[in-house]
Amino acid sequence: MHRTTCTRDERAQMLLATGVVLLLSLLSMAVFSVKVAGLTSAHEPNADSVIETTKEVVDVLPSLTENRTELWVTNGVERLDAVELAMSSVNDDLLHHGEIRGVEIKMLNIVMVSIDSTTIEISLDLGVTDDSSTLQSQVTFTING
Repeated sequence: MHRTTCTRDERAQMLLATGVVLLLSLLSMAVFSVKVAGLTSAHEPNADSVIETTKEVVDVLPSLTENRTELWVTNGVERLDAVELAMSSVNDDLLHHGEIRGVEIKMLNIVMVSIDSTTIEISLDLGVTDDSSTLQSQVTFTING
């Protein structure tokens, strides 16, 4: 009688398991590399931060300046001096606010013109910049103070 014995060769299974582990490792590194490479792409969720920040500054600037001007005027400061102090403090706050958000906000060439005894027109160049883009705009608004 002839007897056959089957021996299991586990080396092939170990080689296959090692190959699968290496393949999964390479795949995960490739996915991670693609994600890292795409961090600065234009489709990044915060890519519109310059536009959004500019819009927010333009929306809030008139009322913020007017409120701060009123505070200085009620403390006895002349109107144009109060506007200048208000604009200076707003500029400082916006610089700090921009640092927190990762953008740089600058107000340059600020011109204040007294229209009448209660109205002042303010015009300035607003610049908002992040790592990849810059938006410059001319802003003009009037306040009562």
